[in-house]
Amino acid sequence: MYYIVESDKSFEQAATDLDVAVKQNGFGVLHIHNIGETLRSKGVEFKDDCKIFEVCNPQQAAKVLSTDMRLNMALPCRISVFTENNKTKIGLIKPQEMLSALSEDEVLAKIAQEVEEKTILMVNQAR
Repeated sequence: MYYIVESDKSFEQAATDLDVAVKQNGFGVLHIHNIGETLRSKGVEFKDDCKIFEVCNPQQAAKVLSTDMRLNMALPCRISVFTENNKTKIGLIKPQEMLSALSEDEVLAKIAQEVEEKTILMVNQAR
């Protein structure tokens, strides 16, 4: 269900490299949530870093939504750069497995497979 890799890069370098990889692969970054910073700004003790990239390919998103509008709740895809036990990691929930829990539509399964291949490629390029 998850695809997570460990990186020898710093947290910030991995986040920068993921941003580049997303754009090089025809996706856009809609928003980056800096969870670690947000928690600390609220007075919560949180030692790790975590940035969640909301990424989207407009053509693929349009196909999904025109097939089943309810799936707007599963979009956009999220790729995270985070630290755990002093190691930098990059990961995602596999779109194909997530979608299979929400729909049995074969067209959507193919789209999810294509998106999964691209997002895994992005993670590996940022690694």
